[in-house]
Amino acid sequence: MLVKRRSKAATDAPWSGRLPEARAVIWTVLVAGLVGILLAWCVSGIGRWLIVADPLERASAAVVLSGYVPFRAIEAATIYREGWVPEIWITRPSNPGEEAALAQLGLSNFSGDDSTNRAILQRLAVPPGAIRTLTPGARNTAEELRLVARELRRMGGERIIIVTSKSHSRRVRATWRAVVGDVPRAIVRYAESDPFDANRWWDRTSDALAVSREVFGLMNVWAGFPVRPDQKNVATSEGR
Repeated sequence: MLVKRRSKAATDAPWSGRLPEARAVIWTVLVAGLVGILLAWCVSGIGRWLIVADPLERASAAVVLSGYVPFRAIEAATIYREGWVPEIWITRPSNPGEEAALAQLGLSNFSGDDSTNRAILQRLAVPPGAIRTLTPGARNTAEELRLVARELRRMGGERIIIVTSKSHSRRVRATWRAVVGDVPRAIVRYAESDPFDANRWWDRTSDALAVSREVFGLMNVWAGFPVRPDQKNVATSEGR
């Protein structure tokens, strides 16, 4: 009997030693699964999270931020025709590198987003006298919003409607609060006709690029703008 007991103890010893390892593996698998589920939920929802819109109110003007032609101008024209604003402002992109290259080619008067947006607005029944192009040009979203706020304060306005694209709307709101504050107040609206698919943004290259750009852009805003536009060669589209 003594021999049998020793034999059983010798047999059970390896399993008792492996039990903590088995539990550790199970816990590792469970934690990894939960992390995977959480990550998938965050990835699938980030496109929707980027989209924000404030209720419309009467304002001094609606601003068409440069980029994403023609969708922003189309939305601004709708806001104007519905009587929310008496005029529309257009921002003009500024890219010293591109401007110098165009000047060398004799194309210094080459039409950009501002000219195209003006033409779209007029085609959509906005009178030429109700359209203003703000100057000087802006190299990125922060500069655009500072320009808009300066003009709004100059004319004594209290509210402005800023028209942008869907994926860019949260960053516009965050940037306004960071560089302007709460007064004057910005009403952020996105273009309804913008084709951005928030539910399956990873299916198209343009949507995936927009999401990655906006996430890094928001991080830059929250960090206090450590990444600044290059003085010589600055992108002037949605990625600003």
